Amino acid sequence: MSDWIEVGRIEDIPRLGARVVRTPQGNIAVFRNAEDQVFALDDHCPHKGGPLSQGIVYDCKVACPLHNWRIDLASGHAVAPDEGQAAVHAVRLQDGRIFLSLR
Repeated sequence: MSDWIEVGRIEDIPRLGARVVRTPQGNIAVFRNAEDQVFALDDHCPHKGGPLSQGIVYDCKVACPLHNWRIDLASGHAVAPDEGQAAVHAVRLQDGRIFLSLR
């Protein structure tokens, strides 16, 4: 489990919210949706680099706070008609704790 880091408990992220994890590779936004699913993306929109962690989370998407691009949390792909992709990072839940892969 050496490539995984613990980033907190699921309760640390409000439903429909996000937290930023600072890593040597850059900031990663960890999201929690209404169904308590957890996702992680690079914390910048593929459009103009807006901070996705500050966007509005709904269903399995986040709306960028700058220009309202919608990004799918599972794939990182922009929702049509927009194009682009934010890098996706593996996350897992174990006993209520969130682990993030640094690979």
